[in-house]
Amino acid sequence: MKIFQKVLFIVVPVVFISFAVIQLSSNGTNSEAFAASNSNDAGINNLLAQVSSKGKYNPDDQYQALETFMGVLDLVDKNYVEPIDKKEAIYGAIKGMLEELDPHSSFMTPEEFSSFQQSTSGSFGGLGITITMKNDLLTVMSAIEDTPAWQAGIKGGDVIALINGEPTANMTLDEAVKKMRGKSGSKIKLTITRKGENKPIDLTLTRAIIKIKSVKYEMIDKELGYIRLTQFQENSYREMTEAVKALNNSGAKGLVLDLRNNGGGLLNEAISIASIFLPVNQTVVFTRERDKQEKHYKTEAVNFSNRTIPMVIIVNEWSASASEIIAGSMQDYKRAVIVGKSTFGKGSVQSIVPLPDGSAVRLTTSRYYTPAARSIQGVGIKPDVEVEPGIIEYNSDYYVIKEKDLSGHLKGENERDNNSAAVDDAIKRASQVLPLNDDLQYISAVQVLKGMLVYGSSSNK
Repeated sequence: MKIFQKVLFIVVPVVFISFAVIQLSSNGTNSEAFAASNSNDAGINNLLAQVSSKGKYNPDDQYQALETFMGVLDLVDKNYVEPIDKKEAIYGAIKGMLEELDPHSSFMTPEEFSSFQQSTSGSFGGLGITITMKNDLLTVMSAIEDTPAWQAGIKGGDVIALINGEPTANMTLDEAVKKMRGKSGSKIKLTITRKGENKPIDLTLTRAIIKIKSVKYEMIDKELGYIRLTQFQENSYREMTEAVKALNNSGAKGLVLDLRNNGGGLLNEAISIASIFLPVNQTVVFTRERDKQEKHYKTEAVNFSNRTIPMVIIVNEWSASASEIIAGSMQDYKRAVIVGKSTFGKGSVQSIVPLPDGSAVRLTTSRYYTPAARSIQGVGIKPDVEVEPGIIEYNSDYYVIKEKDLSGHLKGENERDNNSAAVDDAIKRASQVLPLNDDLQYISAVQVLKGMLVYGSSSNK
């Protein structure tokens, strides 16, 4: 069986638990429960007898447990008030088993698995929203820029309460994703709750083909480069390489890498991106399985690198998974200063195991650690400079008199002529609030980077 290796983290060998259930079920064991009488009462009585029989049924015996499962399936098939679809019933049982493990383990039907593969390829139909389960609530991690969700004003931390009027309380992540995707041009209604808002917010969005360009960049003040990485998908490394090259050619002396609201993605892309900024053969992240075996993922030789340019990385509460891997490794090697808020704290590895019928299991198989052996599960990456999200406003409600404004002052060698019009203009602007930028974390990161350029920074040579 071929293991799907490109999604999230490299797939490790796993016991195909769910597949074993399907195999054993289809082979038809000589189970008493499975061979129960066609009589409703007889079937129920036989099942109860098997479960309660002392010395015959051991809950720790997986094969006996599978017999019980087949007995329940047979019981439901023959006695439920309406006919059932056995395949759907088995799928439901597998989903329930995996959902009991943790929020990130799940079963995907063939349709859901196909949709999942599309979401990592950079083009799919939907809203452009990243979601997770937080405290059993369907919570938005981020709205991808330039998508319907982003244009509608959906923000990280929003809780999706209703999808087309249907409560999300009992939905799995995959079910919610399936409902939000659809034909381009079709409409969907979301009801969200937001911290600080007294009432739910109703939004009607129009689905679109989501073609994600994961990297955006621009120059700041003619000497700094800014790169926004929205997620780690196919071609993110190529796009990042192009961005760094372009900024270098434009004279960038330092870089701000913005990983806010980046929920992660493909591990191989994260390793390649780290290889642009870190020396070859350095551990970016390592995983540890339950048998304590470790696997180290190291930087590699790449076509383009810039391993000395000073860097600041911005993160927030919705920077997760691969974003935390990049931030954690760069912090451990003192290659970049981390600015913002502590990250999401997802320090587990999910392996994607395709099954013969086109379905797949997403199973948590290991924990991951930063190069310095820090586990971030549940705690996240703590920034070097903690900055709350907010708005910067400059309030010019007073006029300051300086030496140059004093009548008859001694003129300095580098002083220009005093311009009374400028003074009048400053007074005229008094009491006005002049917003410079609505992004406190971004401005703080730029100021930190400017300080690094002035006073020097530590970097791996």
